[in-house]
Amino acid sequence: MLLVQNWMTEKLVTLSPEASVAEALTLCRERRIRHIPILEGGHLVGIVTDRDLRDASPALGDPERASALQKIQVRDVMTRDVITTNPEDSIENAAQVMYAHKIQSLPVVTDGPVVDEGSAVAEEEELLGIVTSSDVMRALVMFVGLPEPGCRIEVQTSNKAGVLAEIVGKIQHLEVDIVSVLSAPDWSSSGNRTLMFQLATTDPSSVIQSLRTGGYKVSWMA
Repeated sequence: MLLVQNWMTEKLVTLSPEASVAEALTLCRERRIRHIPILEGGHLVGIVTDRDLRDASPALGDPERASALQKIQVRDVMTRDVITTNPEDSIENAAQVMYAHKIQSLPVVTDGPVVDEGSAVAEEEELLGIVTSSDVMRALVMFVGLPEPGCRIEVQTSNKAGVLAEIVGKIQHLEVDIVSVLSAPDWSSSGNRTLMFQLATTDPSSVIQSLRTGGYKVSWMA
């Protein structure tokens, strides 16, 4: 479920390098998109964002603005060294790549050359879709179970082996279903972790009491 192919947009809006910045801006506005893959001869050669287009645009009020936007080509403002992902990659890894490179989207391409059926000719990788930071956020929301009714609690604990199983056992003993669990280092306390549980209940009082009795620091997240 958490593969790029399950969250990417397949119906792409693309342009050629010869397209004008004016055309690209119109597409972004009309289609409500922020990233446009640039194709030449059917192959990905770049990507342009709404920020690239705005940065290349003369100031509002400039009498030459309209004609300038028609003259500037997408090839002059696009990013040529495009960072991509493949459909079998995990959405978590895609998020990590976007974060590391400070970008908001990844074109999704086939992993390696494509061999045309019925021939021995190998073609270049094929553009299949695009995954954006909004898609990653949507996947995360679904993954942690936030659309489901219930509540969240945070448990601060040590990194000792078996601690997660112990906490889960206490919750299950109270017959409360766990929708999801997230774990992260607790930066304020070296060697500890913070576990966030999404529970299928609107009143986790009994769970909180049980865990606090067991020596855990628990917070009920609003």
